[in-house]
Amino acid sequence: MPEILQPPMISGQPLPTLAYYADDVTLTCEASGFPTPTFRWVKDGLEFDPSKDPALSVTPGSGTFSVTSSYSTISEYQGNYSCYASNTLGTSISNQVQLITENIPILQKEKLISKKVTEGESAVLTCNPPYSSEPPLIHWMDNRLRHIKQSDRVIQGRDGNLYFSNVILDDSRSDYSCHAQYITARTILPKEPVVLTVSPSNTVVRNRKPHMVRPLGSRSFYLALKGRPFELECIPHGLPTPSIQWVRKDAELSETRTSIQSFDRVLHFSNMSEADGGEYQCLARNSLGMAAHTYTIKVEAAPYWTQRPESDLYMPEDTVNLVCEAEGNPPPNVTWSMNGTPLSDVDPDPRRSVQGGTLILKDVKLSDTAVFQCEASNSHGSILVNVYVYVLEVPPQILTDDIQTYRVTEGQTASLDCKTFGSPKPKLKWDSDPTTMMSDPRVSLLNTGALQITNVTHDDSGSFTCSVQDTDLSISALLEVLNRTMIVTPPQALRVQRGHDAVLNCQALVDANLDPPMFQWRMDRQKLFPSLTEEKYTFKDHTLTVNDVQRDDAGDYSCEVMTSLDSVEATGSITVIDQPDPPSALDLLEKHDRSVLLSWTPGEDNDSPIQEIVVELEEQMFGAGKWEEAMRVAGDVDKAEVTLRPFGTYHFRVVAVNEVGRSHPSEVSEAHTTPPAAPESNPKGVQSKSTEPDELVITWEEMEKKDFFGSEFQYKVMWRKAGSHQDSQWEHRMAITPPLTVSNAGAFTAYQIKVQAINEKGDGPEPSPVIGHSGEDFPLEPPMDVGVILLNSTTVRVKWAPIDQESVRGRLHGYTVHLYKGHTGRGRRGEDETILVVQTRPNEETKLLEGLQPFSPYRVTVAVFNSKGEGPHSDPLAFYTLEGVPSKPTSLRLDSPSEREMTLHWTPPAQVNGILTGYQLQYHEIGEGRDNHHVVKIDPTASHFSVGDLDPHSHYVFSLRGSTSAGEGDAIVKEGATLLEGVPPTNINTSIGEMSVNVSWVAGARYRNAVFHIFHKKVGDAEWIDSVELNTTQSVYELQNLDPGSEYQLHFVFNESKFWEVKIVTNGENKDGGKWRPSRGFATEGWFIGVISALVLLLLVLLILCSVKRSKGGKYSVKDKEAGQVDSEARPMKDDTFGEYRSLESDNEEKQTASQTSLCVASKVGSEGNLMQYAHDVGVDSHNDASFAEQYSEEGAGPGPGPESQDALGAGSPVASVSTPAVSPGVPSSEVLA
Repeated sequence: MPEILQPPMISGQPLPTLAYYADDVTLTCEASGFPTPTFRWVKDGLEFDPSKDPALSVTPGSGTFSVTSSYSTISEYQGNYSCYASNTLGTSISNQVQLITENIPILQKEKLISKKVTEGESAVLTCNPPYSSEPPLIHWMDNRLRHIKQSDRVIQGRDGNLYFSNVILDDSRSDYSCHAQYITARTILPKEPVVLTVSPSNTVVRNRKPHMVRPLGSRSFYLALKGRPFELECIPHGLPTPSIQWVRKDAELSETRTSIQSFDRVLHFSNMSEADGGEYQCLARNSLGMAAHTYTIKVEAAPYWTQRPESDLYMPEDTVNLVCEAEGNPPPNVTWSMNGTPLSDVDPDPRRSVQGGTLILKDVKLSDTAVFQCEASNSHGSILVNVYVYVLEVPPQILTDDIQTYRVTEGQTASLDCKTFGSPKPKLKWDSDPTTMMSDPRVSLLNTGALQITNVTHDDSGSFTCSVQDTDLSISALLEVLNRTMIVTPPQALRVQRGHDAVLNCQALVDANLDPPMFQWRMDRQKLFPSLTEEKYTFKDHTLTVNDVQRDDAGDYSCEVMTSLDSVEATGSITVIDQPDPPSALDLLEKHDRSVLLSWTPGEDNDSPIQEIVVELEEQMFGAGKWEEAMRVAGDVDKAEVTLRPFGTYHFRVVAVNEVGRSHPSEVSEAHTTPPAAPESNPKGVQSKSTEPDELVITWEEMEKKDFFGSEFQYKVMWRKAGSHQDSQWEHRMAITPPLTVSNAGAFTAYQIKVQAINEKGDGPEPSPVIGHSGEDFPLEPPMDVGVILLNSTTVRVKWAPIDQESVRGRLHGYTVHLYKGHTGRGRRGEDETILVVQTRPNEETKLLEGLQPFSPYRVTVAVFNSKGEGPHSDPLAFYTLEGVPSKPTSLRLDSPSEREMTLHWTPPAQVNGILTGYQLQYHEIGEGRDNHHVVKIDPTASHFSVGDLDPHSHYVFSLRGSTSAGEGDAIVKEGATLLEGVPPTNINTSIGEMSVNVSWVAGARYRNAVFHIFHKKVGDAEWIDSVELNTTQSVYELQNLDPGSEYQLHFVFNESKFWEVKIVTNGENKDGGKWRPSRGFATEGWFIGVISALVLLLLVLLILCSVKRSKGGKYSVKDKEAGQVDSEARPMKDDTFGEYRSLESDNEEKQTASQTSLCVASKVGSEGNLMQYAHDVGVDSHNDASFAEQYSEEGAGPGPGPESQDALGAGSPVASVSTPAVSPGVPSSEVLA
């Protein structure tokens, strides 16, 4: 396909340039078109050919040329330039630009400037930087390159000068330096420092009303251009520093297009419009008056387009209308050119005409193809547009590819391309499925041939066809509509305290057919990126964390969520709040004897409004170094009157408070001293603190020194007896500090007392008297008519008559009641120990005494007490408490003489609490449906009682309680059951050695002691060897003198019947295959000697203890004595004296009766149990005696005959609810012995 001819169009415009001698300069001129355009330049209206200047370099294929400072002096190239781009179809013209060249600004030699002013005057430090076409930026700095701090008092003007509304002594310095920064020249010129000396005023600094220094006069006129920023400046001088107010005289001041800057000294317009023209006024005020300046602003405009002509293709014989309209102030002049030549210089053609700003070409021909220029100009500039008219004939073509898919998100505008080429311009037709889509008002056909659908929805998805009318040319396009991307959690407007972290969230919802989105965060439209060197920003998923927020982090933060099809943006903000800056310029405006008027300048609030101002003062004379809060005022107040005390030297400071906290204090003010005055208050807390009789001690709270109000301060202490006549004389003494003591004042005498403050200037106000008393003495008399009311067995009420107040000799604090335990009418107070002392209130003439012992003798006395102490006691009043119910019997032991009988043994109650009238015994069987209770009344002298006709197979609960005339006491309760006839042991175990075997067993539960035998023989022998009689309660027995490695048979016999047998094999080797015996007699063995020694020792101890027992007159019953003659383990099973049971609670009683006496009678050798039990009780170690210990080993497990097979040691007690403790080897339980 042959290349299509295109007229030239400027694509790269040159820019106005300011260049210095050391700069390189480039003027750009780029254009498109075919054939490739050629370029030429016009400078100041004359042809300029860069290619002919060896100092210039031209970019091939364009009109761009450059000049390098190293080759030539660039000043010769200064001028106005236009670029022309031409080909066979016409010529386009660039904008006209100006190239300005000048030398880099340099400083001329200057003299050192020194200014001297007096405190309070105004001053101006001038800068006067070197001239440049580009005004420099001015910075006033000190010799350490720190900016001079500016305020409403010290401000830099737009002319670069530094203006002082009024100077203070701290303004004196020798390093005020003006630095001029030239941005394009990349140069900063520091001027010579200015010395400013502020001299103190010899008189009081005089205030001055405001006057204007910039601008001067009362009125000024300004011309501003529409669309550009503009500023009005207002700098007044005066003392105090004037405040500024901006007003518009002819309308409301716009809040959207204007802002007040530079400490209210500048009114800034961000974008001027015709509506901003008018009159404005700056009002400067201080306490002495006001100054005003009026500004008149006229707004004009450089030309701007309202309708631009468009380039297009035309076919022969068409009529062309090129509309070119522009506005401005003054109204611009519109002119037309063709191929860079004004139409006035082109040959006239009747087919070409200009009507207003419209160029009309009728019946165009192919030769009318050209580039036309429309230019609008006025006094503020000109604008130019190139537009081509291309007349040609070309067959229609569709340049867009067939079957393209367009993906958009709902709500977007879809543009389905159908680019065509041809002359005349092809006429297109779009069709859709369904066809009703094309009638939707959202669907339109663009001039480019594209089909545009605005605000698309999911229903718009489908196929579309573009065709050229009257031809068979067509293409198809597919439209796919996806869900739009939405931000569901936008960034918030955060208020963050400086130094904290701020977290901004931006959570989005994206169509599932799209890739995950990208998040781009911006601060004030500047993109934010992660940094490898700083940790300022943390990006994580959809959140941005700004770490360690500082003031420069404040701003608008936007989050842009981007997909391949759309993007959505939401904006939040971070406002950095901090404690306010301290107020400044603290001044004492008015000074008075008792007050001072303060003024100050508020500091920056740091984006958190100042809520209040705290005024603090320091009193130098009495409170140096201690700052006190004097008052608080609202945050927008800059003055406060502070009330002061006389005779003080004060400094002041102020603190600003906002929601973050308190600012640092302002600088401390000058000192202010108030004159002395008479005291205005008297000491507080005047009272009497007398402790000794006949003395009046007057004391008071010392006044703070700040309340002295003068020197020679002291207290005048006055007193007189209470009840004196109003005209009676006051006695007084002077004192420096409290207390003051008055002698001979009597005992507890009432006085009127008062204390007055006095200094060099006079007396304080007349004080009001208070009542005080002299010291107290001990009371003289006891209470009378003391009586006792018996309420119950443990509580009585004591009452008495009120005491005569005069006998108290002091303030009545109350009464003390003393209770003594003792016999009625016996002895005097003090002979018996006081068991209770209680106190009452002063008006309380009765007292309840609780917790007494029933049926007991007591005595009571009552005394009065004051702060000095107790007075004499009343005569002792004796009484007996009422009878009470007794405590439960001290002990209860159960014995079972037979299977159907139980004998109860008890000891009387520890506290009878009266006269015992008898006992009540209740008992019943334990078990469901066995609640038949038996009640028996027993004589009070009885200590035991037998209950018969009991069920041998049941357990019983026995309850015993004593009674007095007051009723029945608490009961002692035991559970128990009678004992059954003895049976053979169960759970037999053997422990085999080389020459012996230990046999252990378990006695039957609730069974009496039974006797059985163990017979043994070696297998193969005919003779059985019998053991001694064994008791079931013995639990363990050792068979000795057996042969090692031999087999034995053991038979257990009860009532001449075998009830258990076992075969055993002893350990070790069988020597010579025969019966092995010791080679020497056992009498020489060490174990035998040890056993005999232990027996002798135990018998000696036993005899000594029995002797001691008898010498103490120990008594025991005949029944118990008889029981001691025969070993209980060897008695027949029907022995009624065996097995007197007791409970664990009755251990003490049993040790004092049967079990001890049975140890002190002769017994046969077979009764080792009693002997070992006694040895165990008295702590003698019996384990070393093998002849006894080996017969008693730990209980072992063996076969049991039935469910009643329980611990044999528990069989010795009928108290079923108490388990018997385990028995040590060789020591039978004493609790089964009675």
